[in-house]
Amino acid sequence: MSKQTIAIVGLGRVGSVFLAELLRRPNKDIEVVAVAENGDTSGKILAKSQGIAVLDTDALIAMGEKIDILFDLTGVPAVRRDLREKLMAADNRHTIIATETIAKLIWSLVASDVALPSVHGKTGY
Repeated sequence: MSKQTIAIVGLGRVGSVFLAELLRRPNKDIEVVAVAENGDTSGKILAKSQGIAVLDTDALIAMGEKIDILFDLTGVPAVRRDLREKLMAADNRHTIIATETIAKLIWSLVASDVALPSVHGKTGY
């Protein structure tokens, strides 16, 4: 299996915990390559301390196929729509957007000792 490169948009209550858990479980097949967060959150501070690039969404999209999975953990439908539109405009048919639903599925498989915060309504696709 080849390495999966991951980026996370939104490092608030959900994204910060998700990032911390990914980093707590080092895996040679997964690499967090970048994050996007406007606020000064614990997740953003953690990302910087680990040498993970903190970018805006335009810079994430510009990374193109260097990102396999883009987790949108903002809980904001307009952000997800914007990410989809920018990926299409960049003709990026490689990177997929993983929603909070996918993050929760992954969480249930890997993290049994800490609950993933449930603070956003269902935003769907």
